[in-house]
Amino acid sequence: MIAAELRFAIDDLFADYGACLDNDRLEDWLELFSEDCVYKIVPRENAELGLPVTLMLCENKNMLRDRIVSLRQANEYSVHTDKHLITNVRVKDTTDDGGYSVEANYTMYQADNEGSGSLYSFGTYIDEVVHDGDAVKFRRKIVIVDNWSIPHMLSTPI
Repeated sequence: MIAAELRFAIDDLFADYGACLDNDRLEDWLELFSEDCVYKIVPRENAELGLPVTLMLCENKNMLRDRIVSLRQANEYSVHTDKHLITNVRVKDTTDDGGYSVEANYTMYQADNEGSGSLYSFGTYIDEVVHDGDAVKFRRKIVIVDNWSIPHMLSTPI
């Protein structure tokens, strides 16, 4: 059992994660990760079969930073807004080095610049959360996508 204060900090981390993405605050989103983080988006079938193919892979915070720079300066993608609903946050276990294994379900809706919206992605976050100073941060975030056939180009993080 973990302390209530830690539970609230983890819940706040997930809430901040969704809010940063939904409000296009990618630079703030980056600060939710430790320097040695890993971020993957994986189709459920690949995860279940142990296949290494990912939809997105960033193996440290610098790679996430590069992804944000690319989104801000180089990539062209359709203007859209996202809305994340993150539920059932469960602290599963402690890790050998003092972190916490945490899982949550998510749904992500997306609206285009004309206001037409639809369900974009849904699945599970399988994460490792660690203490980083006074804060908790993601050291590992694996997004297991149930609808691996995402209806539009994957440009922003899930």
